[in-house]
Amino acid sequence: MMTPISEDFLAIRAVVDAWILWRDTGDWARLAACWHPDGTMSSTRFSGSAADFVVETRAAFERGANVQHFQCGFQCDIAGHRAISQVRMQIRQRARVDGVEVDATCTGRFFDFFERRAGRWAIVRRQPIYEVDRLDTVMPGATLVLDEALLNAFPHAYRHLAYLQSKNGFNVQRDLPELRGPRVEALYEEGRVWLDIVADKGDYRAK
Repeated sequence: MMTPISEDFLAIRAVVDAWILWRDTGDWARLAACWHPDGTMSSTRFSGSAADFVVETRAAFERGANVQHFQCGFQCDIAGHRAISQVRMQIRQRARVDGVEVDATCTGRFFDFFERRAGRWAIVRRQPIYEVDRLDTVMPGATLVLDEALLNAFPHAYRHLAYLQSKNGFNVQRDLPELRGPRVEALYEEGRVWLDIVADKGDYRAK
């Protein structure tokens, strides 16, 4: 079901667009304002409050972490003062793995629970959905031998990104939603509950 373009739609899209810019360029105060005060965030290496996410992301940024986000294909469904937003996104992280400089690229979606409070739309919960990824050497012809046991210990949709992050000292979550499966279906159901949608009377997600 398509949501008509409205002021609410545009306000939500503005937050979604601002998030990647403020996060990737280190504008921490404005990044924090993308959430309501009780907002939460999940990622491959973090699960908790948005406030703690900003602190930890800032610390990684200041240590030299190089992570960029790109997005397109936005849609949201609005039910009164609540909304579910989805946007196609790509995460790119550059780092060294066993002495070799590499780029990990992961494609997926941000699945956001929005709420309008005192006239302001902001995120209550941001949950990425991971779909497919890859790992490439930056220098053409460079050779990187992967530890297949470690690589295959992570979910297939984000195993290369997780491999890079684990090699750089991060603890990576291993139960995040992918394109298919029970975890993403549970997330979709939580979205329906958020919007108070009865499954047999309508669904924000095309079947």
